[in-house]
Amino acid sequence: MRVEGDRITRTESRLLRPPRREFVFTHIHGIEWEHVQQERPFGEVWPELAPLFEGVDFVAAHNASVDRGVLDACCAAAGLAAPTARSVCTVERARRAWVLPSARLNVVCEHLGIPLKHHDAASDAQACARIILRAREEGHAVD
Repeated sequence: MRVEGDRITRTESRLLRPPRREFVFTHIHGIEWEHVQQERPFGEVWPELAPLFEGVDFVAAHNASVDRGVLDACCAAAGLAAPTARSVCTVERARRAWVLPSARLNVVCEHLGIPLKHHDAASDAQACARIILRAREEGHAVD
């Protein structure tokens, strides 16, 4: 997902083959080995996706430190350069901008009327972009 100005300008989504057949959180995201065994590994896909990060002011994610840690580790394992743009956490931004019972992505999206297919990577990324855009629109600092 790439945002320029006040709109989403590019969306990309890929399944990747992990380095091991065993992985966790299938009960959350529904992805099993059978879904990814024929996909390309991170190191082969990253060169296609890296341009999304070029020239950006920041990279936004919900619980950004976790996602950034995974991205950096994947880049390191593949011997590739990780993006240098700073991370902005939409959990932190939501907590600062709105009074909500929780800053979980589904709760924030429900409050803001943002469609969400929770734990689908493309939907989650689009939701984060829309949270940043809404915060900006309402005058909340996001940078």
